[in-house]
Amino acid sequence: MSSQFSVGEPARRVFARIADVWSLSGEEQDAILGQPLESAFRLDGAAGGIQAETLQRISYLLGIYRALHAIFPNDDQADSWIRRANKAPLFGGLSALELMCTGQVCDLASVRQYLDAQGPFDL
Repeated sequence: MSSQFSVGEPARRVFARIADVWSLSGEEQDAILGQPLESAFRLDGAAGGIQAETLQRISYLLGIYRALHAIFPNDDQADSWIRRANKAPLFGGLSALELMCTGQVCDLASVRQYLDAQGPFDL
């Protein structure tokens, strides 16, 4: 048994939980991960875990989820925010989910940064 910790399975569980809570379609999941779901979680033989970019994307997604739950007073508001059109310049009338589904990791980072700037909270 290896003493090396693999983040693959915990990352997969976090992603699946958020995808379920947000009712993400298969296409939305693939777009957020930047590749098909089954490819995103294919184990990297050298590290025994998932690709670094996939982990980065899930990290942004978890940060977005946590920020929304810190900003909004109830779960329904927090979890529905990603699907509502947004007038902020970053979104240009799109929803956060539409922006996050461009396939670009920088768009996930932008949504995370936007939410982080919304208030002083400890994540």
